[in-house]
Amino acid sequence: MSGTKDKAKGLANEAVGNIKQGVGKVTDNDKLRAEGKAQEVKGEAQQKVGEVKDAVKKP
Repeated sequence: MSGTKDKAKGLANEAVGNIKQGVGKVTDNDKLRAEGKAQEVKGEAQQKVGEVKDAVKKP
């Protein structure tokens, strides 16, 4: 997978995670908030992987 794809998937996971956290907060659902936080962290990690891949490709 290219760095750009990793970064895009990371952004998507981060966004969905933020939404889950917001819904969990509004509905007072701790499980949903935790899932959202985990997904957000996963997205941040995917973005970092994409950045590293892009940096390695540069001459």
